Amino acid sequence: MIRDNETLTLLVDSLSRFVRERLVPAENEVAETDEIPADIVSEMRALGLFGLTIPEEYGGLGLTMEEEVLAAFEIAKTSPAFRSLIGTNNGIGSQGLIIDGTDEQKRHYLPKLASGELIASFALTEPGSGSDAASLRTTAVRDGDHYVINGTKRFITNAPEAGIYTIMARTNPDIKGSGGISAFIVEKGTPGLSLGKIDKKMGQKGAHTCDVIFENCRVPAANIIGGNEGVGFKTAMKVLDKGRLHIAAICVGAAERMLDDALRYAMERKQFGQPIAEFQLVQAMLADSRAEIYAARSMVLDAARRRDNKQDVSTEASCCKLFASEMCGRVADRAVQIHGGAGYVSEYAVERFYRDVRLFRIYEGTTQIQQLVIARNMVRDATR
Repeated sequence: MIRDNETLTLLVDSLSRFVRERLVPAENEVAETDEIPADIVSEMRALGLFGLTIPEEYGGLGLTMEEEVLAAFEIAKTSPAFRSLIGTNNGIGSQGLIIDGTDEQKRHYLPKLASGELIASFALTEPGSGSDAASLRTTAVRDGDHYVINGTKRFITNAPEAGIYTIMARTNPDIKGSGGISAFIVEKGTPGLSLGKIDKKMGQKGAHTCDVIFENCRVPAANIIGGNEGVGFKTAMKVLDKGRLHIAAICVGAAERMLDDALRYAMERKQFGQPIAEFQLVQAMLADSRAEIYAARSMVLDAARRRDNKQDVSTEASCCKLFASEMCGRVADRAVQIHGGAGYVSEYAVERFYRDVRLFRIYEGTTQIQQLVIARNMVRDATR
């Protein structure tokens, strides 16, 4: 391990116990109410889960990438809503500040994010720009010591709960691509900032998304991340490389949970006088799932270690996101199949997971975008 092995084992074990004893029993309540209970959120704050990856000097645990994915494997073995709430603080919501923020910005915001006092949100996607994020239309026009922001962001995770938003906006209209984009920190309650209605989604109840709307929203010039215009898109891409490894790890953990449930059901459910786990066609689905999970887990750990060694992992991160999210979808489908009719009713967790994990192949870069990134990087490297 990168750090003290005993300390890391204690952290992973405590996360596993918290998931098993507190989060799994609350899954149905979250699914039915579309809310995470306040007492659980308080416990998550007390355990430091909002600051897992925020540097220790700002009150976080400062986990390395390898340590983060080991933690993610455990956190993902329950409803994705729990991970989603803390995930933006540890990932795309804070990483822009950690990577490119000024010292003053870091000192002001990161301790509050680490403690869970503030929930962060990352606003890049728009109604007309999703996969083609560089075509975003939200504008930020300099006006003295402020920027005036206008535009709408869509499908923004944690927007209803957020205290700060990392916003990507075009500061130079003459540059049509990514070079004219800058990143801003916008605080909740800023005049001109409003939220749309909470989206009704296929799954992931308890994890909220909505539009974030800017109408002549005046933001201090000091809130431009890093203090410079035109580098916001580069910041976003750095953030997404790390985020893709995190999501890949979440896919592994969720797949392990679904396979554990499917195996348990197969060993208990009897047909033709014996457990269905004794039938070779069921065994094939169990075995294929185990092999694919092992492959994805190995990929994620390898890429995480490479990132910790300061290597460029753009290709590896996309490989992990592509393979792990598609793998998770296949495991979900097999798990429902093994459950048979029981897998199609909400009494069993696999029905909910089947809907929840479908999103993994879409957000933070669709499977198709990962294919483009991988292939383009291959061509680029071959022509150097």
